[in-house]
Amino acid sequence: MTPDSSTAVEVSGLSKRFRLYHDRNQSLKATLLRRGRARYEEFWALNGVDLTIPTGVTFGLVGENGSGKSTLLKCMARILQPDRGSVVVNGRMSALLELGAGFHPELSGRENVYLNGSILGMSRAEVDSRFDDIVAFSGLERFIDTPVKTYSSGMYVRLGFAVAISAEPDVLLVDEILAVGDEQFQRRCNERFAELRAAGRTIVVVSHSLSAVRSLCDEVAWLEHGVVRMVGPAGQTIDRYIDEVHEDRAVVGEGGTRWGSGEARINEVHVLGPDGEETTQVRTGDRVTFRLVYEVADEVVAPVFGLALHTVDGIHVTGPNTREAGVEIGTVTGSGIVDLVVDPLLLLPGTYDVSAAVTDRAALQMYDYRHLARRFDVDPGTPHETYGGVVSLNGRWHVSRS
Repeated sequence: MTPDSSTAVEVSGLSKRFRLYHDRNQSLKATLLRRGRARYEEFWALNGVDLTIPTGVTFGLVGENGSGKSTLLKCMARILQPDRGSVVVNGRMSALLELGAGFHPELSGRENVYLNGSILGMSRAEVDSRFDDIVAFSGLERFIDTPVKTYSSGMYVRLGFAVAISAEPDVLLVDEILAVGDEQFQRRCNERFAELRAAGRTIVVVSHSLSAVRSLCDEVAWLEHGVVRMVGPAGQTIDRYIDEVHEDRAVVGEGGTRWGSGEARINEVHVLGPDGEETTQVRTGDRVTFRLVYEVADEVVAPVFGLALHTVDGIHVTGPNTREAGVEIGTVTGSGIVDLVVDPLLLLPGTYDVSAAVTDRAALQMYDYRHLARRFDVDPGTPHETYGGVVSLNGRWHVSRS
């Protein structure tokens, strides 16, 4: 294929197959009894993928686990050889897939910079000229002559990132590592990404953070079971993807676990949108109601109802309950509803899980705890904050001149 300056990556009819073994031969005896054959089935991680990624765009790949995103990125990076089809990358490529994968643990950081740089296609003279910048970017000046086997995982990642991004690639491949290291290092990473975009470099990103993909990418491809479902502008493609995920959720529902003594039970957990209807999709700034439907067999005196919100990464966001809010509940029996109305909802775009609980007045006895009872998504709304996080401060800016 003749290189086209307007095209950074051309993927044509790409298919990649893996073998899923049911029972590998674990011994010589097993090998002889089965005549050397182990039972397996073929799994096509990619099946006839066609993609054209223009030069100078930031391009995202989204989809559920097992959809083929990382496999596609590894084929672009030439880590995996496709079974059918082809991938053509125009210009120098650098891949941020498994940072530090080319490091030798017995070598020092300095020696590994040169080793990893050569793997990325840089000459010794290029590494020489960029060495000080690489070390400064990683922040590992004190440890650069120490064997990397003594590095913490964070130090390892920082050095790998610094080497990979210093190659000044025409095409940069990034897999789920948009936030590596501490806060200061993350800021340097984001600044470097911005510089690459401003310089017209092509960036291909795989991430489960839809809010990050939405804000970072110009175009997005949605993969499902190794097939491209849709390619288009980032916002439009992500909205279509989220809509279908919501449809699946409405049928499947949430799983999670539960425990408790059972004197009171939370039978249902709902998320209601501004119209009062149940939903799995709201926006920042919406009026949202979290509804608990409970049932008590006999009588329970002064129960306490509570919620917990977590991100899908397990970060605890908040845990309000009726007692701390000053809501006194007397003796309850039968069934009823407890609502927590949040107006406005200041969660920033992302996916969140709701857990619910009912305890005695002293919170010593757990009547019922529903762990991860409901999942919902928050889309961009008002206030709108591009640079992510979990909640908005909903503050007001005032500028004055001296």
